[in-house]
Amino acid sequence: MRFTRPCLAALGAVSIAATSLLCSGSASAAGTNYVALGDSYSSGTGAGSYDPASGSCNRSANAYPNLWAAAHATDSFKFVACSGATTTTVASGQLGALSSSTTLVSVTAGGNDAGFADVMETCVLYSTSTCQSRVAEAQTYMRDTLPGRLDSLYAKIRAKSPSARVVVLGYPHLYKIVSVCVGLSNTKRTALNAAADTLDSVTASAAGRAGFTWSDVRDEFAGHELCSGDDWLNAVTIPIESSYHPTALGHRLGYLPALTGSASLALQKQT
Repeated sequence: MRFTRPCLAALGAVSIAATSLLCSGSASAAGTNYVALGDSYSSGTGAGSYDPASGSCNRSANAYPNLWAAAHATDSFKFVACSGATTTTVASGQLGALSSSTTLVSVTAGGNDAGFADVMETCVLYSTSTCQSRVAEAQTYMRDTLPGRLDSLYAKIRAKSPSARVVVLGYPHLYKIVSVCVGLSNTKRTALNAAADTLDSVTASAAGRAGFTWSDVRDEFAGHELCSGDDWLNAVTIPIESSYHPTALGHRLGYLPALTGSASLALQKQT
């Protein structure tokens, strides 16, 4: 998910304080052939320590797929998630990593289809009513168009890897609603959280139709949204594309536990 320069100028004063914590490894997943698909929330945009070979995909050493693979004795690991990916570009550019021997897949997709970056820029730069209208437009897209796009992507994943357990991860709320916090108004923040709820609801339903495992990360991030005082998300940052994405801490303490629990259940069912 990418942002343009005006967004940085508008809220350059907003900053996030993030600390660095350690998370212990988990049990062996010997025999697992893991492929990580998806957009910037999977590639690790905003988490730093990017693989130079990944270019603008911004695959981070701190991203949850890398953390999960490092904590498990997998037979193979392919990390192909890419910043800016849509359901269409995941289908066209990432599914070559899948095969009939793939046993575990993780994926985040749908936010860019719904115009996440444009929604955020609109709410940062323009009036409350304009923000609310843009959010409503995105929600209409999520309800009416996104389900078909997700169904198509998930069917292609299943066709490539018929025996794999697929974990679909969602998106967190961006904000904790508090009485005092620099930046956007609470009306805008509430609208953006509602958009995340719609996106997660639509994605969870599509995962269910496909027979995939849904992993909701809103509970992991609860109390660690922007304005919480213990944020696991970036506000406006340099580079600008990192804005409104999980920090390294968000991947380690938010997304990683969400995948670990869901993957464990999925692989147990597989055996």
